[in-house]
Amino acid sequence: MNELDPESVRYDDRGLVPAIIRDSGTGAVLMMAWMNEESLRMTRESGETHFWSRSRGELWHKGATSGNRQRVVHIATDCDADTLLIDVVPFGPACHSGEKSCFGNDEADRLNLAPLMATLRSRRLNRPPDSYSTQLFDRGLGHILEKVAEESAEVVAAGKSESNQRLVEESADLLYHLAVLLVERGVGLEEIAGELESRSGKSGIRPSG
Repeated sequence: MNELDPESVRYDDRGLVPAIIRDSGTGAVLMMAWMNEESLRMTRESGETHFWSRSRGELWHKGATSGNRQRVVHIATDCDADTLLIDVVPFGPACHSGEKSCFGNDEADRLNLAPLMATLRSRRLNRPPDSYSTQLFDRGLGHILEKVAEESAEVVAAGKSESNQRLVEESADLLYHLAVLLVERGVGLEEIAGELESRSGKSGIRPSG
């Protein structure tokens, strides 16, 4: 995967390039659409996906009428610069049928934290100075534990009396800080997955203790 250089994008003879849209949180592929130079520029400038409709012959802003917008997190190209990969935060279904993904829901429903864990391990090892994760690792285990406790309390508060969107946002903050704790302690996701699997089939998944 290569960082986007707008000048290097290779459009086809119609002036179009395919764009694969991926959920930045789960890694699930949501849809594929076409972009031209103008829609890519609008996507970069607005921070939301814009495409080119081949059937209508016009630009379209994803979610402009349905509200199912996509906030852009990252844009990259493949090795030949003739396909775009766009990571987004989706605000509603990606598919016109109402499904989360045009490729079915099984993949879209899976939370994939592996990319986050890989990034955090890199931050802990290399300590880039402008990284919030570096600040957490530099301040040590005690501070990380305080942040996990703080974010846990905010999830409880959001679950009790705030909107679903706030609950989503606070849950994401908690998962991030929990991932930092796991990396700091050298615990892998596979260990947690193994523990959960060991509890399945025993009157449901039950907490320990």
